[in-house]
Amino acid sequence: MQSRLSILILLGLLLLPTFIRADAPEGYPFLPFDQAITQSRHESKPLFVYFGRYGCGYCEKTNKEAFSDPSVRERYSTHYALAYVDAESGRRIRLPSGERIAERELGTRYNALVTPVFTFLNPDGDTLYRMIGVQRIEDLIEADEKIQAALSKATK
Repeated sequence: MQSRLSILILLGLLLLPTFIRADAPEGYPFLPFDQAITQSRHESKPLFVYFGRYGCGYCEKTNKEAFSDPSVRERYSTHYALAYVDAESGRRIRLPSGERIAERELGTRYNALVTPVFTFLNPDGDTLYRMIGVQRIEDLIEADEKIQAALSKATK
C-alpha cells in the first residue's frame, strides 16, 4: 500500500509540469517571444503578443469564443508574427539585445500584470496597440483593422 502511494505521488510530480502550463489558442503558429520577435524582424511584420497564464478563465474564454473563429485565425496568422508568453513562467528567453529574462519579467515590462493582455508591437518591440481582458471576435478583427490601417498609412 505504502509503495503504491509513493508511486502515485512520484507519477503526479513527474506529470505536474504538463498540467501547469498556460496554453496559446489551438491552430495558431504561436512561438516563444524570442523566436517570434526574430520572425517579426525577419519578415518585417508586426508582432502580436498574447500574455496569458495557467488557470486564466478569461484566457480560456477568449480562446474558445474569439480565437476559434476561422477569420480571426486567418488574419492573425497572416498579418503577424505570433508570440505567447506565460506571464507567470520562469522560462528564460533571450531578448534581441542579448539580455536573458524570465517570461514573467517580460510580462512586467509590458505591463501584463493581469491576464489576458494582447499587445501589438512593431519589429523593434515598441507598443502599437494593447487590449486587456476577454476579447470577442469583433474586438480582434477591429484591432487588426486598426493596425493594418496604421501600417498602410505609414507606408504611403
